[in-house]
Amino acid sequence: MLQSLSKIPKIQKRPSKSTVPLTEIISMAVETLWSNKLRTGLTMLGVVIGIASVIAITSVGQGVQKSVENQIQALGTDVLQVLAGAARSGNIRQGVGSTSTLTWEDAKAIAQQAPSADLVSAYLQRNAQVVYGGENTSTTIYGTDLNYPDARNTHPQEGRFFTQEELDSSKQVAVIGPTVKRTLFGNSTQVIGEQIRIQGETYEVIGIMEPKGAQGPMDRDDQIFIPLTSMSGRLVGNNALTGVSVNGILIKSSNQDKLEAAQFQVTNILRLRHEIYPPQPDDFRITNQADIVSTFTNVVGLFTIMVVAIAGISLVVGGIGIANIMLVSVVERTREIGIRKAVGATNSAILNQFLAEAIVISIVGGGIGMGSGILIAFGASSIFKFPFVISVASVIVGFGLSLFVGLVAGVIPARNAAKLDPITALRSD
Repeated sequence: MLQSLSKIPKIQKRPSKSTVPLTEIISMAVETLWSNKLRTGLTMLGVVIGIASVIAITSVGQGVQKSVENQIQALGTDVLQVLAGAARSGNIRQGVGSTSTLTWEDAKAIAQQAPSADLVSAYLQRNAQVVYGGENTSTTIYGTDLNYPDARNTHPQEGRFFTQEELDSSKQVAVIGPTVKRTLFGNSTQVIGEQIRIQGETYEVIGIMEPKGAQGPMDRDDQIFIPLTSMSGRLVGNNALTGVSVNGILIKSSNQDKLEAAQFQVTNILRLRHEIYPPQPDDFRITNQADIVSTFTNVVGLFTIMVVAIAGISLVVGGIGIANIMLVSVVERTREIGIRKAVGATNSAILNQFLAEAIVISIVGGGIGMGSGILIAFGASSIFKFPFVISVASVIVGFGLSLFVGLVAGVIPARNAAKLDPITALRSD
């Protein structure tokens, strides 16, 4: 008898009828949301604004940071700049370079006595009116030595720079920037050899510098370069008691370690030459381009974090909006929930449906927000002329945040819906 019982086939357990496939849950959620388009759109608006803000602000911040880094890289991050001190009128300190505390002789001493200084260049800077024929423009004139193009990483695109002989003889020759060329000569291609007048003095154009673009408010193409001796003797005058006065000195080294050593050496050389002893303040200031890059990067980074945090508040508001609308939806659909439970829907099925609706709202809103953020960032980069940079991390974080907001915001309404008593729900109007 036991053998006959063993021959009876085992009854296999059927899958529960209450188990609803994921695709059907999503399809029902989409259908329900689509039937209330206006409410759904307003619900996901907070998520859209929050995600778009995070991506756009992050992209713009990184683009601006990249633009400034490129501009400073063009000037050279391996360069120290020594600036003349500031004059005082009573207790009021004027701008840096307002007094003549640096000379060409200081630059020559640095070149000879600072082992870590690979290249040294002195320059004198003034604004002046330049005239060619019937055209004139106000531009920046730089009186420099032969090392300036290498120190500033800028060289003539056409023609040439002046020679040592022209520097020694105070020759009246000039190398102009692209903006000056365009302003004075228009579309003319015959510029080399033409005569321009700077503060009444005639100079021959011997070269046109390569374009470098703007650095903040300063157009680096709106400049003219002439021999330092010519500018000092003819346009400014030797106004320092110890030699040719200059506004600044550029020191270039091959790497960052040598640059830090050069800064220490230059400081000591100038203090000895200027007879400055503690506790007297220095009559000069040394800036490091690499420090400027680092400082700006930190400032932009902190600003981006602050604004992204503010945008995150919008995401929280969006999540509250989703939760609020879903709670209202549970109340409105109480009878529907009762009917579904009456025909066999389990608590988990009801929970999954309402949770799916909240997640669909957040994912679709996150997708729209990501697209909007990328478009805003692209438009800003096109208008304000900085690199278009999209961080993959910001997109992933944005999508993750939208999913998280939907999940968290949908939990409480979904649980409330799942816990409804079917008899009570069916009696609801």
